[in-house]
Amino acid sequence: MKLSKRLFAVALLIAVPASAQSLGELAKREQARKKTTPAAKKTYTNDDLKQLPPPSGTPGKATDDAAKSGDAKPSEPQKVDEKKPAEAAKDEAYWRGRITAVREDIRRNEAFKDALQSRINGLTADFAARDDPYQRAKIADDRQKALAEMARVSEDIEKMKKAISDIEEEARRAGVPPGWLR
Repeated sequence: MKLSKRLFAVALLIAVPASAQSLGELAKREQARKKTTPAAKKTYTNDDLKQLPPPSGTPGKATDDAAKSGDAKPSEPQKVDEKKPAEAAKDEAYWRGRITAVREDIRRNEAFKDALQSRINGLTADFAARDDPYQRAKIADDRQKALAEMARVSEDIEKMKKAISDIEEEARRAGVPPGWLR
């Protein structure tokens, strides 16, 4: 056993300098390669990309659709309906605000649902502790109203969760980066 430990230690001592030596050689070769390769003629930055005009939509799509429907000739320019207001810019703030509002509504409704559950639990305990039939009837009525309200709030929460998935799907189709919806 001592012999195997010694052999392992010797192999380790030999392997460490060998890998460091090859790494040094590799660095020297890379420096030599960089000296011999010509420098780049132009380095593109984000500033260069911002100067480009935004890509236009599909140029022939509107005229193709009009030609299929028989409304206009392909050579005629399409008229823009001036009665429609310009659509609001759907930027990061729009998407983030939209999904944050729905999430805040969900959070508020879930807190309300928890409060209703506490009220229902208290009314149930109070109902069991009362002997007076009039008081029991009043507590049972209050409990039923709270249960109905809790069912309504639960429905609203489910609708809002569906709305979040719809917003996420709409954003995906619009090509919105996922980070905008976090």
